[in-house]
Amino acid sequence: MLLPHMTRGKRVVVTGIGLRSPLGHTLPALRAGLLAGRSGVRAMPEWAALQGLRTRVGAACDGIDAREIPRKHSRTMGRVGILAALSVRDAIADAGLSADLVASPACGVAFGSTTGSSAAQEDFLRPILQDKSIRGLLSSSYLQFMSHTCAANIALMFGCKGPVIASCTACTSGSQGIGIGYEQVRFARVPVCLAGGAEELHVLHAGIFDIMFATSAGFNQTPEQTPRPFDRRRDGLVVGEGAGCLVLEEYEHARRRGAAIHSEIIGYGSGCNGSHPTNSDPDGICIAINAALRDAELAATDIQHINAHATGTDVGDAAEAEAVHRIFGAKVPISALKGYLSHTLGASGALESIATILMMKEGFMAVSKNLDEPDPKIPPLDHVLGSARQASIKIAMNNNFAFGGINTSLVFRALC
Repeated sequence: MLLPHMTRGKRVVVTGIGLRSPLGHTLPALRAGLLAGRSGVRAMPEWAALQGLRTRVGAACDGIDAREIPRKHSRTMGRVGILAALSVRDAIADAGLSADLVASPACGVAFGSTTGSSAAQEDFLRPILQDKSIRGLLSSSYLQFMSHTCAANIALMFGCKGPVIASCTACTSGSQGIGIGYEQVRFARVPVCLAGGAEELHVLHAGIFDIMFATSAGFNQTPEQTPRPFDRRRDGLVVGEGAGCLVLEEYEHARRRGAAIHSEIIGYGSGCNGSHPTNSDPDGICIAINAALRDAELAATDIQHINAHATGTDVGDAAEAEAVHRIFGAKVPISALKGYLSHTLGASGALESIATILMMKEGFMAVSKNLDEPDPKIPPLDHVLGSARQASIKIAMNNNFAFGGINTSLVFRALC
């Protein structure tokens, strides 16, 4: 059944970008890493302490200093909150937003993570489980690992008084945060929204995927060679950390204040497989992609570049390839970036949206790192291989999928 199209509403543009990633914490650093083919994945020998864990690779963000955030705010933040807050701080500065505007009902927050701080939760639970005692536990600890810790702490740190929405949908937390923020601005709930997602690296995340046999374990000695999206030798995902924030703003509002504009968001689609808790499904992915195309009032032939979710798992990559091939055939160039960034879980949709915008602005399509031999058992796609393609990209799509069968698709356009 064809769903009705929503009214167009306001135009929504991206006026600020902030990030923390395994490739660096600025757009120039991200650009340099993508063009150099640099991997953010490294060996994690300390994970050997967890019995039964097969994977020994992960991707961390270097140079994170919690002291950059005033203590009165950082005390309620775990590492995930710190990553989120730093990315938001940089995005606000990039957008040139005044402190008064941010700290007003005109500025909303739509930000997510898979969970709160796993390290903070581990520290909180240890004395309860080991000593059967709550003596000495701090009430602020809960605020570090509550599910909406990123959204709440962002609002508190910057004084935001508009709507605060936490998108806690696993690996689509970041992309849903952007999609929700887009809808908040588009339908005039607020003229400005701080949107995105974050995640911290923790062995628990690796363990969860490991017991599902979804992690990469065959490249522990050569971490730069994994994950391998769409590759014949792919053997699973690699968990990582990071954060990404987009300042979303109503176009006329941005124009009146003379803001520089990175790109425009013209489409967002989300849907559910409604079938399996963990396995991706081509039908469900198609629902999200087609919803985004319908929202943007575009045909599949209008999309010039696709940034794939592509985690490097056997089932996930096969389902995504099937869905993309159904809608686009092998005619749209596709980049898969987790070979550089790893799977940053709740941050992935935000960081990969930022990379999508970056490639559009800079006129290149990144190589799908570690994709040496496309899997002949899955439908063929126009993978970017060998070296980065120089291209004038006007319209691009970023796709992300999550446990629970949740799928998202975002469409970005160069401002015109």
